[in-house]
Amino acid sequence: MPEILKLSVLELIILGVFSITFLIQLFYYLFFYLRIATYKVKAKETKKLPVSIIVCAKDEAENLENFLPTILEQDYYDYEVIVVNDGSTDETGDVLKRLNSKYKDLYITTIPENTKLRQGKKLAVTIGIKAAKNEWILLTDADCKPVSKNWINNMQNNFSDKNELVLAYGGYMEQKGFLNKLIRFDSMFIAMQYFSFALAGIPYMGVGRNLAYRKSLFFKNKGFAGHLKLKSGDDDLFVNKVATKDNTGIELSQESFTRSVPESKFGSWIYQKKRHLTTGHLYQLKHKLILGTEILSRALFYISFIASFMFSSLIIVLLSAFFIRFILQLIIFYKASVKFNEKKVFYLGIIFDFVLPIINFIILIGNIKLRKRRNEFKS
Repeated sequence: MPEILKLSVLELIILGVFSITFLIQLFYYLFFYLRIATYKVKAKETKKLPVSIIVCAKDEAENLENFLPTILEQDYYDYEVIVVNDGSTDETGDVLKRLNSKYKDLYITTIPENTKLRQGKKLAVTIGIKAAKNEWILLTDADCKPVSKNWINNMQNNFSDKNELVLAYGGYMEQKGFLNKLIRFDSMFIAMQYFSFALAGIPYMGVGRNLAYRKSLFFKNKGFAGHLKLKSGDDDLFVNKVATKDNTGIELSQESFTRSVPESKFGSWIYQKKRHLTTGHLYQLKHKLILGTEILSRALFYISFIASFMFSSLIIVLLSAFFIRFILQLIIFYKASVKFNEKKVFYLGIIFDFVLPIINFIILIGNIKLRKRRNEFKS
């Protein structure tokens, strides 16, 4: 009698769940993530075009003092920097006036402090884009700095007649501590996903820390009209709505990267993630399915693997499959970490690969409950 027929019903269920999720995980790593691991940055020849950089700032005096000069001192022939002072109550206005006297390409527009008119960052971005004189818009945040003076130059390599938006990498600055490694790995894995999916012809998001698109694309699609009430979504929801396999370019040269100031407290980072994860339910259905399948299969893969330790008859087989995925995962994580210049965190991937879905699941459940309470309150 074949050995499999000697297994109990529970053992067969565990083996079946593990086998299916193992194959699904292999599919994601080999069909999607391998694309970013093997991607080679190619030299591109495009006509140089003028660029308008938009930076929204609310109480960002210190960050503007530290990082805005790295944008204003880019080695590029024609660009403007528009900073939208979004009702700041700190020294942001004074810092901008001081920088404005030094840099001729800096333009400032101010939204008065008025709680009745608060629309969040989306209003500030829209005002900045309206003020821009150029067709190509390059977005970043006040707490971000380009890693190179060639940031604009590398981004504009993708400003072709075909492309209408360009996805790029916005990572976080390296600091000491476990939380910093968790934050940096999280941003690397998210980038690994949205770049890999874009390379497979399924672009679904980008990050406002480093994102470019045409001004005409923004207004043709009515900007953020579909999700104005959400605090987040000025980047990923807009990209999710307008990006196609034909109009989206990606830029992965390391000189095109930006780095942001990471959260230093776990609670602050959780709040940040909670705000970012409020947008997922508004993604296109196909994107929700493809992302949800990866997350669910990963969770069930680990659960069924842990459950297999109750049965000695399953351990050897499942351990073998687990290590096949682990080795493949480690290779791809390493290759991706080289691409994103995050080599110091890739080896922690196996831990974070298990921990992050748990954190995200807890946050998502909290967001769903909060959304239900708000809907009940409105009704």
